Amino acid sequence: MTNYIDEDERVITCEDSAELQLQQPHVVRLETRPPNLEGEGTITMTDLVKNCLRMRPERIIVGEVRGSEVFDLLQAMNTGHDGSMGTIHANSPRECLSRMESMIAMGGFSLPAKTVREIIVGSVDIVIQAKRLRDGSRRITHITEVLGMEGDVIITQDIFVYDITGEDENGKLIGKHKSTGVGNPKMMERARYYNEDERLSRALDESEDRGSDPF
Repeated sequence: MTNYIDEDERVITCEDSAELQLQQPHVVRLETRPPNLEGEGTITMTDLVKNCLRMRPERIIVGEVRGSEVFDLLQAMNTGHDGSMGTIHANSPRECLSRMESMIAMGGFSLPAKTVREIIVGSVDIVIQAKRLRDGSRRITHITEVLGMEGDVIITQDIFVYDITGEDENGKLIGKHKSTGVGNPKMMERARYYNEDERLSRALDESEDRGSDPF
């Protein structure tokens, strides 16, 4: 996904150990630091996310969200840093959103559950699920939009899913990405702003009508 970031954008990555290899020229790499022998000098992921906001980033990438730093990342996304992203271990897109809630609660933030969900909805546009299948391969299995809230419930909709159609003689799974039939997703308005609406429409049409794989 980072290959699609424009080269004139300033990107700041926050990781426990620097693993991301971004090719853009304006990349700042930040790493956490454990305490020294005296138990001092710790730099946590929360520290990185808070401090990178002072470095005028256009995109913030958190290598792996594991704790309360998710709240700082959501706040950053909600204050003008569109296109920021992070990875979270979860079994499904819906569980990913639930894990965000749990991590915020574990961070000691005493916010009502509805307020937390409103922050998530206002910050997260897309959840992309990558899954390891039983044959050992990794596939993007869901591209899911976060639509909004109905009452106290976050509403999502799948745009693309990975459909397993069988397996070959070597036991490798065969499948394809296909559209769920949503012809005008919420992201279309954002795609139109960036002049990407035609590409998005073409990907949806090809995946639904001819069963081809746009990825």
